[in-house]
Amino acid sequence: MKENPEGVPAPLIWTRPAPRRRHSPLERDDIVRAAIAVADEGGPQGLTMAAVAKRLGPYTPMALYRHVLSKDGLVDLMLDAVTAEIPLPAAPGADWRADLHTVADGSWAVVKRHLWFAQLAPTRPPLGPHMMRRTEFVLQVLVGRGATLGEAMTYAALLDRHILGSAQQEAEELAMRRRHGIHTPGQLAAAVTAARELAAEGGRHPLLARWMEAPSGPGLDEQFALSLGFLVDGIAARLPRGGPPD
Repeated sequence: MKENPEGVPAPLIWTRPAPRRRHSPLERDDIVRAAIAVADEGGPQGLTMAAVAKRLGPYTPMALYRHVLSKDGLVDLMLDAVTAEIPLPAAPGADWRADLHTVADGSWAVVKRHLWFAQLAPTRPPLGPHMMRRTEFVLQVLVGRGATLGEAMTYAALLDRHILGSAQQEAEELAMRRRHGIHTPGQLAAAVTAARELAAEGGRHPLLARWMEAPSGPGLDEQFALSLGFLVDGIAARLPRGGPPD
């Protein structure tokens, strides 16, 4: 967390209400939407106050600070705004597994739309109202199934690590392909051919070389669903078999 010169942690954006509109039509929500668009296009590295101000129009970066306090405050607002895109049931249902899959699948779909989310989320405390609402729902599901509160928080963190870790890997692979000029399926096929020839050289990796001749297996979404199923099964094995007490 950023500190001021006196060593006191900077105030969280959630403790400061949005300033009232005065002479400028600029509002906090405008800044957040513009920042999300900038990050969607350029990733975390492209997210600067100058870039956001430029996207908004005739504003300077300093004009934004009155609304978001700091870049950390802006990131907090962005993360919470994206979390609001995740659909949540009104209340836990009878099928706790289905509830966890609903949250995880919805979160996965959202972070794929905003890959920067997985890269920035670990850098800030998850204290936004929508982020806390999502966490509270998962805790209700797990505690309602008999987990202690400490266990429920642990399982919720494991689910988030799976979601964010999968998205971080996708973001890094996308960045790697861009760095190496791999933008089309044809370019990817050429890169795989070169790698296959390296794997087959000398006959040291026959199984890997054979797979690379005709790659097979589930795609990214199927892999996510498969590993999510493993994780939920592992949680189920640790929950009380009889369910919660009456």
